[in-house]
Parts: sequence; structure tokens; C-alpha cells
Amino acid sequence: MKIAIQGIPGSFHHQVAINQYGYDNTINTYRTFEEVAKSIYGGKDEIGIMAIENSIAGAILPNYELIDRYGLHILGEYYLPISHHLMCLPGQKINEITEVRSHPMALLQCKVFFQDYPFISLIDDIDTATVAKRIFEEKIKGLGAIASKTAAEIYHLEILAEDIQTVQSNFTRFILLGKHQGKSELIPNKASIKVTISNEKGSLAKLLTLMSENGLDLSKIQSIPVIDKPWDYAFFIDTQFDDYQIYSRVLKEIAERGGEVKVFGEYLGGR
Repeated sequence: MKIAIQGIPGSFHHQVAINQYGYDNTINTYRTFEEVAKSIYGGKDEIGIMAIENSIAGAILPNYELIDRYGLHILGEYYLPISHHLMCLPGQKINEITEVRSHPMALLQCKVFFQDYPFISLIDDIDTATVAKRIFEEKIKGLGAIASKTAAEIYHLEILAEDIQTVQSNFTRFILLGKHQGKSELIPNKASIKVTISNEKGSLAKLLTLMSENGLDLSKIQSIPVIDKPWDYAFFIDTQFDDYQIYSRVLKEIAERGGEVKVFGEYLGGR
């Protein structure tokens, strides 16, 4: 199986690919999330793995838009506990590090740790593992990376400090994407949908009431404006439910009330 990820070996996307599908697959790496989406849409890869939200930083809204624009389907989800580690070339001490680079989200999640090291500059970079790889290949002293233990092992770096994230219970939710809706004998209990409603008084309240009264739990809701319909809004919604038939009936009723419903995926919740 061919799997598309954003980032390089040692990245958190790489770790999810291994955890979910094992080592006996081809993992193709891409620089951006859009390149991942294009590879699935074009049939180059069968599965795409994409971070969609973090328990601290919140939703990655542009990735919802990519799923929508490329007509991709969510096949499932995977929650990965995120542990950030400070690493560098072997033999250095932390007071010899003058600069640390990593993905902006990783830097944000570790900001408190570096308050005790004001001599270290924090610089945004492409992603976590890329910095680790650069340090290894170019033998850069004085530069640290925030990345996973897997990255440290792959690129032969020494970990100066473990678990430096401010909040220890830090999870990122990843979604598993395909060009077509997956087939399963198991009945789904979670769905990701897009609902577009007109800008009328109380329309959102009515939508939320309808879902709540029918036992649909909203685990995530994000709004975006509809570009070609001024003042109309679309909502990306993740909903969990116990009864698939009731869930289906609610979607039908939303459409009957004038809302537009697009289902990105129906699947078993991963947590």
C-alpha cells in the first residue's frame, strides 16, 4: 500500500503511518498538506495521513478546506500522544545551544520550558523532523531541534531534555484519507460533515438543537464563510452518535429544511 504523509521520516505523521499500517508499506513524503491531498486525488497514493487538530492548539482549519476542495473521504482517525524532546549533535550541553528550530506549533507547545534559557532563540521552521535531519547531515553545532524520539534515533542525535511540552496530556488527532469512501462491515459511530446554512435569524441555533435533541454529540464545529454567497456560512462538524439510523434521519431533515449537507466520512471513532 502507498501512504502519503506531510513531512519526512521521524515526523509525527511518519509515526502515525507506522503505528496504523506497519512497516510493510511504501510511505511517500511531501512538503505540504496540499501535496498530500493532490497525491490522493490523483491516485498516486491510496491513503493520506493528515493532522486535523491538536488538544492544545486547536483545529487546523486549512486542512478541512483541502479535504473539501479535493473531494477526499475520511476513512478513520488516529490520536497520537505528542511528546516533544530537545535534541542536538552528541556531546553538547544545553548551555552551548544558541538556537532551537522546529515547527511553529511545536515551539508554541514548549514555550514555557525555554523561559529558563533566555539565551536560546526560538525560530520557526518547516517541521520537527526536517530540522533534526539538517543538524545531522550538516553537523551543525549550537543548533537544537524539537522533535520525537524516533527522529533522534533516525538522525543519531542526543536528547538534552525529554517531554518539554508545557501540557503533558498533549494529543494530535490525525485523519486517514482516501479518494473513495471506505467499506466496512462495522457500523460507524462518528461522522465528519459540512453543513451550509443561510444567514437567517436563529438558523445555527436550530441546527444545533436538532442535532442535540436526536442524541448527536458535536465533538468539533468550525465555521467558514461561503465565498460566493455573502453572509452565508458553512460549518465543518464532527459528530458522534449511538444510532446510525437516527443520524441519517437528522441529515435528511437538515436538507429538507434548506441546508446543504456534504459527508466527508463516516467511521469508527478512534478514541
